[in-house]
Amino acid sequence: MSQSSAYAPSPAATPQKAQDPAPRIALVGVHGFGARHLANLARLQAAGVLDFVAVADPRPPADGVLKDSVAVFETLDHLLQAGTAPDVVILATPIQTHAPLALAAIAAGADVYVEKPPMASLAQFDEVLAAAKESGRLVQVGFQSLGSDALPEIAELVESGALGRIRGIGAAGAWVRSAGYFKRSRWAGRRSLDGTDVVDGVTTNALAHAVATGLRIAGAAGVDDVGSVETDLYRAHNTESDDTSVIRVHTSAGRVLTCALTLCAAEQSPPSVTVFGTLGKAEFFYTEDRLVLETAQGTSTRTFGRTDLLENLLAARPAGNGTDDGGADNNGADTNGERLLSPLSAAGAYMTVLEAVRTAEPPREIPADNIAWEGEGDDAHPIVRGIEAALQRAVLSQSTFAELGLPWARPEPGNPVLAVDGRPVAWLQDGSRITQRSSPRPYLHPVTTLAGTVVTDHLPADHVWHLGAGVAIQDVAGVNFWGGRTYTRRAGGYVWQDDHGHIEITDTAESPGALDQSLHWIGPDGTAVLSEQRHWRYDAVGPSVWKLGLDFELAPSGQEPVVLGSPGSNGRENGGYGGFFWRLPPTSGARVRTARAEGEDAVHGSVAPWLAWSGVFGVAGKPGPGDEATLVFLASPQAPDPWFVRMSGYPGVGLSLAWHEPLLATRDNPVRRTVTVLVADGILSTTDIAQLTESLGETT
Repeated sequence: MSQSSAYAPSPAATPQKAQDPAPRIALVGVHGFGARHLANLARLQAAGVLDFVAVADPRPPADGVLKDSVAVFETLDHLLQAGTAPDVVILATPIQTHAPLALAAIAAGADVYVEKPPMASLAQFDEVLAAAKESGRLVQVGFQSLGSDALPEIAELVESGALGRIRGIGAAGAWVRSAGYFKRSRWAGRRSLDGTDVVDGVTTNALAHAVATGLRIAGAAGVDDVGSVETDLYRAHNTESDDTSVIRVHTSAGRVLTCALTLCAAEQSPPSVTVFGTLGKAEFFYTEDRLVLETAQGTSTRTFGRTDLLENLLAARPAGNGTDDGGADNNGADTNGERLLSPLSAAGAYMTVLEAVRTAEPPREIPADNIAWEGEGDDAHPIVRGIEAALQRAVLSQSTFAELGLPWARPEPGNPVLAVDGRPVAWLQDGSRITQRSSPRPYLHPVTTLAGTVVTDHLPADHVWHLGAGVAIQDVAGVNFWGGRTYTRRAGGYVWQDDHGHIEITDTAESPGALDQSLHWIGPDGTAVLSEQRHWRYDAVGPSVWKLGLDFELAPSGQEPVVLGSPGSNGRENGGYGGFFWRLPPTSGARVRTARAEGEDAVHGSVAPWLAWSGVFGVAGKPGPGDEATLVFLASPQAPDPWFVRMSGYPGVGLSLAWHEPLLATRDNPVRRTVTVLVADGILSTTDIAQLTESLGETT
């Protein structure tokens, strides 16, 4: 039972028919969120909808809170033993008590309203669901957001194709919880208590509505609707449970729901669930019942009403004295067609997520140097540095915090490491966990200077398909191996298409200072389009400079030539990117130049032997001002490829294979390029660069 959920009852209730006795309601748990139920019961009793007859709590409410007609008991057992069972029992009690109390109420012949999370394990869920079905009792789960009138509207947007093909669904929540929040009860912040499962946490309790609402929008209700659940759990508070986590759900229907949630934000903001489509997106701020729709026609905002879930439960009960007349099917339908909006039977998908959290390894503690504390005593609360940006990146890229490579996250399983003089300077990512619409492919990230300054970025919020340092091409015989939207001449702009390929490593050979790979470029139909030989070379140039070399060769996998294109060759002026590409991290005081030109406008599209990027490189989420570094990119000797440069929109550098015109790769004449990058600590002058390139035998 959470104290943090939105609860927005409908402003008016339908009075009970005069000929029907008002259903008798009992509330178990009157503190915390139970106080919200007390207020709602008073509202509905005043409207004649129900008869509030009893409460059960070891700590009864203060004098004057209840009418004299409301009986007070210490426990539900005492309440049930006192006489006729109530028609409906509301459970606003600790999580670990939900299952036994629900079973007791059902056995006594009552329908049940249980606060979220409904149970503390999937086994308990199965037991309670079976008991409810056997007895014909209704069980409503207190996911109040599922009573929003916005949900049918979102379903219509999805089903009608108004948003295009659904690319993914993301739930994001950034809340603030103090140390005192976890002292409000013995079970708060616990995974278990005295050997009993509790499963408290940001994903299962505090922001459980984000998960449940996301699952509902994704079309996942039952256990069988969930294909897999991945958890990435962390904590900044001194608790057992997670307070900063990503949950990634693959539904059986092929949709992906990514939930990125924290209780350690700098400021609290309204949580939301967003549906990303090829024609637009719909963001639902579920605590406010506010829907923001963005399409090519513009942006619109609507605020919807909400049905109170207790009223919904009462309306779904069979008419008469509250006994089951055969009309109830435990999905909430009665003889009048009313249906539960949040039935226990539709919480199987959510319970599958909870079970994954329950059985996961304990949350990883976030190191103290990644946390800032504000406030004193019980009001103190932790702020995970850069968490808001991390939540956004996780949702947009459908990635876990570990996959984002955040400095406090779990290290990913071992990847080949490039080391210079014993110092790791680059890590090879195989790209296998990149979402399909970002064209999964191998790349280097992070790449660092010899002093450890990170000079690459991957999965950035502005272009989540930008992946460190590597090779990417947007148009390979009509297949997008770059990621994101595709620029087409017909549209005269970028559009989402189901044209994304992926690149697989088929063989890797490591030797001192070298990493050799064979790769296949595979289209969306599973057919290999290109074969690639990729050779990385790396060694020291001096005490503060090392050299990274890349040789790649692209040849058709079949007998026919393959056309390599770009947005530029497809009609976008100055958009000829594709080939070698290096995504940089945010750089303050960034300066880009060649020997004869400086600045993005002057350098972009030019042909020059080298291009330098320098500035102060910072790491998101890590304290400190950052470090000075310079990257010197040396042009390919095989062809005068123009430089592709971005500074104002995002930081990136590439060499373009098809700036204006497409390039043809044949079996007899594959496309070969050599690129060299000098990675230096500090700011190099033009004279420094000239001396370095001359010492390497390069022409300036």
